[in-house]
Amino acid sequence: MESVQAIKQRFGIIGNSASLNRAIEKAIQVAPTDISVLVTGESGVGKESIPKIIHQLSHRKHNKYIAVNCGAIPEGTIDSELFGHEKGAFTGATQTREGYFEVADGGTIFLDEVGELPLTTQVRLLRVLENGEFLKVGSSKVQKTNVRIVAATNVNMFEAIQKEKFREDLFYRLSTVDINLPPLRERQEDIHLLFRKFASDFALKYKMPTIKLTDNAVQSLLKHRWGGNIRQLRNIAEQLSVLEQNRTINSETLRSYLPASNGNLPAVIKTAKSESDFSSEREILYKVLFDMKSDLNDLKKLTLELMKNGNVKDVEKNNESLIQKIYGNADEDDAEYEETTNEPELLSIPEHNSSLTELTNSTDKYHFAEEIEEEETLSLHDKELELIKKSLERHSGKRKLAAAELGISERTLYRKIKQYNL
Repeated sequence: MESVQAIKQRFGIIGNSASLNRAIEKAIQVAPTDISVLVTGESGVGKESIPKIIHQLSHRKHNKYIAVNCGAIPEGTIDSELFGHEKGAFTGATQTREGYFEVADGGTIFLDEVGELPLTTQVRLLRVLENGEFLKVGSSKVQKTNVRIVAATNVNMFEAIQKEKFREDLFYRLSTVDINLPPLRERQEDIHLLFRKFASDFALKYKMPTIKLTDNAVQSLLKHRWGGNIRQLRNIAEQLSVLEQNRTINSETLRSYLPASNGNLPAVIKTAKSESDFSSEREILYKVLFDMKSDLNDLKKLTLELMKNGNVKDVEKNNESLIQKIYGNADEDDAEYEETTNEPELLSIPEHNSSLTELTNSTDKYHFAEEIEEEETLSLHDKELELIKKSLERHSGKRKLAAAELGISERTLYRKIKQYNL
């Protein structure tokens, strides 16, 4: 078994941090087996080196090694790329094509950015991992393949599983062994070493003297957060090598090439939304209109009761909850407005009124009222339905909480749910 230092020299890996050495040790130990490996780490930390080490130290090293960037292949064609397709399987399939799993039979496939795979492709991949079987697109013939899968991702897989963007069973099949590569900011002792290596490489490439950093510039280099990790450090070294005529780089010059780090300061972010929080002003306006419509319908119902019954006391007794909903608590009104009477002003009308009888018998005025209600329903029907749906979703179908948020009774909400077939 080769030593860690020998592997670093063979694959051009720079660094002496303990976390990097541990990752390479795990790759060396797992290489002779056929265990699936998941390489995790931030973008730009060099995850592509681990699958190469595993392949070259395995018994598959004389067979093919294929690296596939899953995030770069469109969702509609990724199944065809990985598993192949039959002639005529879809528009443009003029001939049968072999997929990567068929071509790499006996070898190793490196699936980079595996967290970007569509769910349908994840199901196919799970079958390959479990029994080595796959189907070409447009074919019913089961084919066998013997490949070793090494995957890599910079996605937080547990969050992806929680959001149902990645299958949990596939994650545990891929991560039989998990190798994590540390970000550059956790490898302080390697930052200057890597910069000197890149500076030397670019000096040779562009045939110019090697750039060097002053002591203050080295300190600035170490203090930077390096969000893009090794890839970002390499780009900075290349820019300095090409653009700077003075080959000794001071701290001020270096900082002019580094992005502003203000965005890395800690901040308190409110992530939880209140139950009645609405996403836009338009939605708030629709809710206000919905409340007004509900109150107007209640008033119409109460007025109709008065016209039919003609007895204020009976109507007040029979519709106590409705009056309470429209006008609120009489005791609270008294506390706020001392001059207000306990009885709502709307109800202080004569018990017998001849004009009320005429109004009841007037067909035209009833027709006019129906037209107003119909026009109003047409303008607010869709928004009312939308608000009810959103409120039910926010409260996981709990009608009592949804009704409280919408400002209507639970019975009214139940009636509307029946009405809209929700």
